[in-house]
Amino acid sequence: MTDIANPERMLFASTTQAFLEKEGSLSSVRGLHASGVAFEKDWWQRAAELGWASLLVPEELGGGSVSGDGVADLALVAEQVGHTVAPGPLHPVSVVLTGLVEAPGGHEAYIEALVSGEAVASWAVYEPTRPFAPLQAGTTATRTESGYRIDGVKDRVEAGTDSDAVLVVATCGGEIRQFLVPIDTAGITVTPQKSVDLVKRYARVQFDAVEVDESAAVGTAEQTPAIIERQQQIAVVLQCAEIVGILDAVLAMTNQWLFDRHSFGRPLASYQALKHRAADMKMWFEACRATTAGAVAAVSARSPEAQKFASVAKAYVAERAPAMLQDCVQLHGGIGVTWEHDLHLYLRRVALYRAMFGSPEDHHREVYALSAEPRARETTTQESNP
Repeated sequence: MTDIANPERMLFASTTQAFLEKEGSLSSVRGLHASGVAFEKDWWQRAAELGWASLLVPEELGGGSVSGDGVADLALVAEQVGHTVAPGPLHPVSVVLTGLVEAPGGHEAYIEALVSGEAVASWAVYEPTRPFAPLQAGTTATRTESGYRIDGVKDRVEAGTDSDAVLVVATCGGEIRQFLVPIDTAGITVTPQKSVDLVKRYARVQFDAVEVDESAAVGTAEQTPAIIERQQQIAVVLQCAEIVGILDAVLAMTNQWLFDRHSFGRPLASYQALKHRAADMKMWFEACRATTAGAVAAVSARSPEAQKFASVAKAYVAERAPAMLQDCVQLHGGIGVTWEHDLHLYLRRVALYRAMFGSPEDHHREVYALSAEPRARETTTQESNP
């Protein structure tokens, strides 16, 4: 996804890569896991200084991107993060900023804090025992004299224990709304949740009669569905971009192993059966990269088909990547299933992303529904105009 014709983007990519190799390596991931830490806040602040948190924010709100295409630049960062499965709240902060910049009124100060890395925020959209359904919420927001009272429970809130605020999806008067709520507000209880990933941490956030001002609302009731759809698209393309980076790193690692490891005096890469497996994985990888690039372009351009392109990418990438990672584990032989080998770090991240923000099966159904709508409209038009 890196545009070699754009020198600014190339410089941004090389700077990001150098930072991650030094400050977000696989050894640092293992160190954080051993310490029970998801990420260090000063590390995230240094990442924000490189511009990671500003890419989706317009210049008038203190942001800006190196190439003028913030979505593509952010996907580039996510892809680089995938090479080392680095820690940090890139995804939750980006999704929250996506929502805030669509309706920034009253939230300018918080946008500035997120862009600078001084604050961390996360999207509270999941609810216990419920699948990902962003336009449905059991959590309620009730109008009061001064604002709203929020009641309910959210879980699978990424970086919830490290966040300064959460963007809560709630039902208010039968309509879906979002509210930016500081995590230290009275009535909020945060309980840590572990995940299969070594450094990705989640939280259960309970709201018991949490009082917020009118200014906590993000956008109007009419704006909210479109804002949430935009947030969902950004969340999905970031996942896919990071998985592409993971596949790139793991395939390079596996191919090098096949050339270095010898059997009966010949490198493993010389065996025909293994050549076929490597060729298959290369083909699948290029398909993952292409579908992700198409989704990034559609979301960046705010195409009417952006939602469908994002679902196509998630359905294909999240379905194919775990199988490819398992193939790489098998190609490494016994060493591939050990704790000491780095393969499981990548496999864990891919397994997590497969499940979050809709499974491949969910997105297959979404693609079918979105593809069927134009045909239904076309049929209706033809019947009304014989």
